[in-house]
Amino acid sequence: MEVKTFFHQDTFTFSYIAYDKSSKDAVLIDPVMDYDPYSSKISYEFADELLNFIMKERLILHWIIETHIHADHITSSQYINNKFLNAKTAVSSGVLKVQDTFSHLYNLKEMKTDGSQFDRLFEDGETVDVGSLKLEFIHSPGHTPSCMCILIGDVLFSGDSLFIPDFGTGRCDFPDGSASDLYDTISKKLYTLPDSTKVYVGHDYQPGGRKLRYETSILESKRENVQLSAETKKEEFIEFRSSRDKLLKVPKLLFTSVQINIQAGLLPEPEDNRTSYLKIPILIT
Repeated sequence: MEVKTFFHQDTFTFSYIAYDKSSKDAVLIDPVMDYDPYSSKISYEFADELLNFIMKERLILHWIIETHIHADHITSSQYINNKFLNAKTAVSSGVLKVQDTFSHLYNLKEMKTDGSQFDRLFEDGETVDVGSLKLEFIHSPGHTPSCMCILIGDVLFSGDSLFIPDFGTGRCDFPDGSASDLYDTISKKLYTLPDSTKVYVGHDYQPGGRKLRYETSILESKRENVQLSAETKKEEFIEFRSSRDKLLKVPKLLFTSVQINIQAGLLPEPEDNRTSYLKIPILIT
């Protein structure tokens, strides 16, 4: 299996194309759409990079998979899917909880909360064959209830659950997030994988200004993860994560991105002036 990595600088997000060089079978993980929150304009420069690679390599795109419902960027899955009509969109079945929570927050009374906007909701431990590639889905709640990791051979795409060791783990203060769940996810699921398993992370914020990294390993994470190593006690992690999360700002694209991402990247229907509109709640404290 080959993995092509793309880095979206504005949101510090990695998108991945995993593919078989011989059969050309491929899956796309966490595609990003360019969005300027100041002008509220969308564009597709980054998505076109993904498309150009797929077409250049003559890949057969089977799946567009979200590791979770993202709060820091808008997915470009629908834009890409319009180019590859046979590709299917997928996320974990944990999306149902996220849809229910945010449909109430946005007062989206007409929105279905059964996950039907996606072509497939994967369950924990479910597998699917894509040519010679075999994908296994590992539910990894904690950062959000919808989080899942994707295991293909000896490569784990960890989404926002596990980052490069010098940064740690994903935050757990979003609705229905849980530091306890994330600890169990990492210690009981991810850290039980073979030490040699490669880990491709969802973001890299380059702490200390170091060089960009997208790959670590289970062994390196168990030994060196600054927030949750193999030796970290559950109570210690929960205390650290909870204290740290209280200091973090809300992601600037949270309310913009989630209302689109919970609907598999479908933009709101244009109104009679042929313009689509987003809903932003006003929260009074």
